[in-house]
Amino acid sequence: MRTQIIGMIQATDIHKSYGSLEVLKGIDIHIAKKEIVSIVGASGAGKSTLLHIIGTLDRADKGSLQIDGTEINKLNDKALADFRNKNIGFVFQFHHLLPEFTAIENICIPAFIGGTPKDEAVKHAMQLLDYLNLTDRKDHKPSELSGGEQQRIAVARALINKPAVVLADEPSGNLDSKSAQELHQLFFKLRDELGQTFVIVTHNPDLAAMSDRTITIKDGKILD
Repeated sequence: MRTQIIGMIQATDIHKSYGSLEVLKGIDIHIAKKEIVSIVGASGAGKSTLLHIIGTLDRADKGSLQIDGTEINKLNDKALADFRNKNIGFVFQFHHLLPEFTAIENICIPAFIGGTPKDEAVKHAMQLLDYLNLTDRKDHKPSELSGGEQQRIAVARALINKPAVVLADEPSGNLDSKSAQELHQLFFKLRDELGQTFVIVTHNPDLAAMSDRTITIKDGKILD
């Protein structure tokens, strides 16, 4: 299953249609390990569709995808779900925290799904809370947290299984400017200290400008 490739993500000739609507029209993208890449473009250009395919939440109609040497096209649905849980973290515009659970319980959910023992999951969650300066919020429910705190809890949840890749879809789109700036700085700190690769769909020009590289999509194709 594993082949020797250069980099973390290699997508080749990715096509995706929904009914008669052709959304992606032959996307080629290469993202190196520990790289932070922003994907920009107008609404409807295909940014989120591409992110969902890279994140294995959706399958391309045509083309190939390799992540960290694994050929995604060859995985069946169960193997794909296992791979996603262990190797990919997600941060969305809306944090999607479960309201009935505390901060630390929300963080631990992907670890529990992956079969991590409770003591081990909680220990790692506490380390992430400490890293994000949120230890005193561990027993708070989402309604008791600020928007910025909720999004940082969502980042911790994305990191609990120590994924190689973190995918973010408009992660600061629902935050005030101060919280957005703090979140952007956090991504770079995580990359430098924990070695994650980040792919970020954003309309935020400041975040795009901070990235190692910006990829522009227009009408389902990448602009040179």
